[in-house]
Amino acid sequence: QVQLVESGGGLVQAGGSLRLSCAASGRTFSRNAMGWFRQAPGKEREFVAAISWSGGSTYYADSVKGRFTISRDNAKNTVYLQMNSLKPEDTAVYYCAARTSVVPSTKSQEYYYWGQGTQVTVSS
Repeated sequence: QVQLVESGGGLVQAGGSLRLSCAASGRTFSRNAMGWFRQAPGKEREFVAAISWSGGSTYYADSVKGRFTISRDNAKNTVYLQMNSLKPEDTAVYYCAARTSVVPSTKSQEYYYWGQGTQVTVSS
């Protein structure tokens, strides 16, 4: 069993930065691939970034590549999403998710555990 709690969301101006954190509980965290997804009002949930259990492999949506960085600290049971050069179109609720596999995925249906989400709002 893995429980996830996101933090770090907020209101920021375009061009600014935020760092989201996802604290996980559960003894198997280091064996879980992790992902970040987001959902804007009226839109479907979409993939943002994913990371393997070791942190050695990362994947990004084209819309955030070069601006966002996913990382993890298994000693702290935490995964991060550093978001730079934020744009108004990045506004959404951001969700942390964990797979029951060590291999990351870009598909939300392949993630078993989900956090409650944290709001990110980027003003123009």
